Amino acid sequence: MTAGTRLPGTPEPMYRWQGSSGIGIAGDAWGNPDGPLVVLQHGGGQTRHAWKGTGEALGAAGYYAVAFDARGHGDSDWAPDGLYGQDAMVQDLKCVIAALGQHRPVLVGASMGGGTSLVAVGEDHVDASALIMVDIAPRIETKGIDNIQAFMSQKPEGFGSLEEVAEAIATYQPQRVRPKSLDGLAKNVRLGSDGKYRWHWDPRYRAGTRDLERRQKRLEACARALTLPTLLVRGGLSDVLSEAGAQHFLALCPHSEYVNVTSAGHMVAGDRNDVFGTSVIDFLGRAIPPGGQRL
Repeated sequence: MTAGTRLPGTPEPMYRWQGSSGIGIAGDAWGNPDGPLVVLQHGGGQTRHAWKGTGEALGAAGYYAVAFDARGHGDSDWAPDGLYGQDAMVQDLKCVIAALGQHRPVLVGASMGGGTSLVAVGEDHVDASALIMVDIAPRIETKGIDNIQAFMSQKPEGFGSLEEVAEAIATYQPQRVRPKSLDGLAKNVRLGSDGKYRWHWDPRYRAGTRDLERRQKRLEACARALTLPTLLVRGGLSDVLSEAGAQHFLALCPHSEYVNVTSAGHMVAGDRNDVFGTSVIDFLGRAIPPGGQRL
């Protein structure tokens, strides 16, 4: 099943890999494959396209950046069994890394993708060289999660136009400048046989059990286990990760570095890709320099 057909002119994935249980995973890449591998994982309800600017900047800096659509998102397959939990996501990540043939990647994850990355490293599923978490930590704000759920639950019957899609996004992200062209929205929706536009994700993704207490305990244990170079990036306007939540993570993982992008919300890379990209490349230049030895 899918949400509908892709709109004409939307970018085809550069690569397709096989994830856990045969799930097809779609991805893009930037830079020289001989450079250090940086795997970029998006947040819930996003796609690999959220990383385009960051991927291009990393590629230009000497890294090999790979972004992929999580199962049930974008151009990746929907899970026939409806499994979209963290463990399934970690298994898909392992499959992509194996397909790429490099075993010590840098993991960069925003929101959902950050949780996947933290579990992958903290529970020894992936031997990573560095970890960058974007606006996510063990302790998050329920209000922010509720706001995300409300946004994703809009218009289950579908949007009548791309203008309606743009209005929904503008309401959820008032701090972001509204684009003059609607062309960029086309890659985030699908067109149904009824003429309605729907988000690219499997609706069952949102149906999973939300046990934030259990999630927090698991991620706290993962954070305490971290020994690799780690960077936490927070959006200063975020309603998901508060400053207290960020400090809580830094107490669990004292060697972590921290950047607060004061003018960004939860979607840090989308809101201030310039500041975000500079912060990431500066950190990696010291921790995992391209063509050099790790410091």
